[in-house]
Amino acid sequence: QVQLVESGGGSVQAGGSLRLSCVASGYIYSNNCMGWFRQAPGKEREGVAGIYTGSGSTYVADSVKGRFTISKVNAKNTVYLQMKSLKFEDTAMYYCAAAASYDGTCPHVEGGEAAFGYWGQGTQVTVSS
Repeated sequence: QVQLVESGGGSVQAGGSLRLSCVASGYIYSNNCMGWFRQAPGKEREGVAGIYTGSGSTYVADSVKGRFTISKVNAKNTVYLQMKSLKFEDTAMYYCAAAASYDGTCPHVEGGEAAFGYWGQGTQVTVSS
């Protein structure tokens, strides 16, 4: 049974930092794709960042580029989302998701959400202005 468990969310003031973690179990973590998504109240879910666990190739959405970094520790089956200079508009439920890679590439987190077949329960990030 595949499980993705997120942690690290919380409340922080604008300008602060948080690091989210996602631990994968029951899933062939190696050489596959992991992504972070977020959904704010009343808004559609949006892709934030993705990583290929093989090469470590990453993608970060323009909306958070320069502030968010995605990384991995394969030995721990864990993917991280480091968030800095947080803004009020970053407030959302953040989800970790996993997708298979068949050719060493990953589905785009922006627009490719349907390809991510496994999802965690989410961790809430609240940024106060």
